[in-house]
Amino acid sequence: MSDNDDKLLKVTELIRTDRSWDGVELPDYLQGSPELVAIKYEIPAGQKLSWHHHPVMYCGILVQGELTIVSEDDTEKVLHEGEAVVEMVGTVHHGENRSMKAVVLYMFYLSQPGLPLSVAHPEVGE
Repeated sequence: MSDNDDKLLKVTELIRTDRSWDGVELPDYLQGSPELVAIKYEIPAGQKLSWHHHPVMYCGILVQGELTIVSEDDTEKVLHEGEAVVEMVGTVHHGENRSMKAVVLYMFYLSQPGLPLSVAHPEVGE
């Protein structure tokens, strides 16, 4: 990159935090070899995801639509287009697209080889 390119560069920090969206402090880093995972999620209008938790830290950016994240204790976070979010680690929750527009969400996980990114909780009532 040349000096001239730097003058055209626009940098916007979307989020910097040590807590998930519900205010809980993030856990310490995992020990061992890291695995970074990036996933694009597309959630149709009106779709409700199943209850689950994440054993690893991750954050993401909602690039289209509006997503409501609901924790098991009914705490909610509405994520709007263009917003970044740090998801809960180890806490059961689910996402809902309550709008008439599809949600597109890019998520970035800090994991380890062989670890699941999500663990289902079918025992939690709908």
